[in-house]
Amino acid sequence: MGDVLWTPPADVLQRSRIGNYLRWLREHRGLDFADYDELWRWSVDDLAAFWRSVWDHFEVVAHTPPTATLTDPAMPGTRWFPGATLNYAENVLRMPGRSDDDPVVIAHGQTRAPVTLTAAQLREQVRRVAAGLRRLGVVAGDRVAAYAPNIPETYVLLLATSSLGAIFSSCAPEFGTRSVTDRWQQIEPKVLVAVDGYRYGDKPVDRRGEVAAIRAALPSLEHTVGIAYLDPAGAPPVGALAWNELAAETDEPLSFTPVPFDHPLYVLYSSGTTGLPKPIVHGHGGILLEHLKMLALHHDLGPADRFFWFTTTGWMMWNFLVSAPAVGATIVLFDGNPGHPDLGALWRLAEETGTTYFGTSAPFLLACRKAGLVPREIADLSALRGVGSTGAPLPAEGFTWVYETVGERPQLQSLSGGTDVCTGFVGGVPLLPVHAGEITCRALGARVEARSADGTPVIGELGELVITAPMPSMPVGFWNDPDGRRYREAYFEVYPGVWRHGDWITINDRGGCVITGRSDATLNRGGVRLGTAEFYSVVEGLDEVVDSVVVHLEDDEGGAGELLLFVVLAEGLELDDALRRKICRELRTALSPRHVPDEIHQVRAVPRTLSAKKLEVPVKKILTGTPVDSAAAKGALANPESLTAFATFAQRRASDHDTPTPA
Repeated sequence: MGDVLWTPPADVLQRSRIGNYLRWLREHRGLDFADYDELWRWSVDDLAAFWRSVWDHFEVVAHTPPTATLTDPAMPGTRWFPGATLNYAENVLRMPGRSDDDPVVIAHGQTRAPVTLTAAQLREQVRRVAAGLRRLGVVAGDRVAAYAPNIPETYVLLLATSSLGAIFSSCAPEFGTRSVTDRWQQIEPKVLVAVDGYRYGDKPVDRRGEVAAIRAALPSLEHTVGIAYLDPAGAPPVGALAWNELAAETDEPLSFTPVPFDHPLYVLYSSGTTGLPKPIVHGHGGILLEHLKMLALHHDLGPADRFFWFTTTGWMMWNFLVSAPAVGATIVLFDGNPGHPDLGALWRLAEETGTTYFGTSAPFLLACRKAGLVPREIADLSALRGVGSTGAPLPAEGFTWVYETVGERPQLQSLSGGTDVCTGFVGGVPLLPVHAGEITCRALGARVEARSADGTPVIGELGELVITAPMPSMPVGFWNDPDGRRYREAYFEVYPGVWRHGDWITINDRGGCVITGRSDATLNRGGVRLGTAEFYSVVEGLDEVVDSVVVHLEDDEGGAGELLLFVVLAEGLELDDALRRKICRELRTALSPRHVPDEIHQVRAVPRTLSAKKLEVPVKKILTGTPVDSAAAKGALANPESLTAFATFAQRRASDHDTPTPA
């Protein structure tokens, strides 16, 4: 680990927003920090001073000032900025450094022609839609649900909803009916805004049937609004308003309902691969402060930037992306198939939109690498200053590929966090170099540690990822969890007073981090723990292997258990003994003899969530006898049919084990 691939320019302190923040701290707080590590330590040791500096430095617009920065730092139950009232939408729509006719939303997709909104047009649309929601009787605390893709209307709806103090929730329209109703029956929305369908590549996808089923399953709905997206000439569903009726001309001024710092802004959901998705409630103030900090100080975004992240409205990266106008940046939205007509589509989009920060997932970057793509040969990427990667660990070869084929100038920021905090708590920063295969640092204000099995903090060793001090964007709570029991069980049961995130992490002595997969999907053989990320890096590095999933079935007697590897092979290939030997040889050499699988099997597809995460734990459950419907919520999967092969395999194994051995 650790080849340096990018170094900060000599004038980074003069040119970056974090450099400006350091000057501000010197001038306004009398604080001087020698380097990032010193700044980080202060930010997690003196939480009150750090988060108050973020509030003051970014000049948060508040209606009443806070009486303190935080009460009682014990988790859970910390209260941030008591007494303050503010509104997230008001702070986003301030769009510092932008004039009325600057473009602030640039939207491309495969369903309709590109749309651009200037700062004035965005504010005007939010004003009209907020007035429309008010006409429908929406008041503070009501829920407004969007079954809509990554398009300007969904963004306008989020801002209009939050301007009223109402609570927003979105599901991407590729979610099946059951997935959507599992989420929204919990929060009982008053208003549903839904598209009629969309195009994915050149394929039209009609969602009118799903919309009808969702409406029928939500007795709380008082109003439905239809967006004629797939068929612009189409009529809204029976009994529904059209979007342009909701956004009709009105002389009602744009206003913002002041709400407490922890007033619910939106409800996000855990992936819901097992059981009902957890309804995670995020607050106006916590999200605003966290995103101001992350977008400006870590991603270095400001009024000169065009910020893109490939995401759908069903993933928290959408919520993260659309906060960027709060730091003055323009957002680039994309709706469609990122591989259509080929994997170069998003890179060409970056050129066309003048994107300065290109965010995507690690699986997308690795797919481009595997396809032999050289982005800088198919698109002019000279405007790029940053490349972001999340969603899964990015191995060293992914880092190297970016610098060899995208360009040497952009800073590559691999980050990790989650829906639970709606941000990355480890990521990049302009002040530090980029090392291959390594997340650069722990984010400001995020006291991330690695814990050994006995709960002690470790450096340079694999440990359980924990957060030992509160962050303002930790959830306000779970919906309909009045005593906080489900919330405590989710994060604080293993280590009382400490947030356990569920990932394996190694933090080195310079503060760099390597995340090696979910701690509940660990491979643990003969006392050697190994995160699945390293395993996939080796297996999927082979030309023959397109995708893979590995599970470790423990032995109740305490033996080595069984390690089962399932591979998806390149088109036309069949798994034979020669390829099995090759895979085993690579794993033995790169990792250890203990990580050679007991069995390797070919499957047509690896089950993944709609945000492309592999489903190791549900596969493991199926292989140990759990019925498919209990092991995973199919509607939360991109390819639910992929589970069948594992169920068939489990049945076959069970019958093999039940067959008596001949005497």
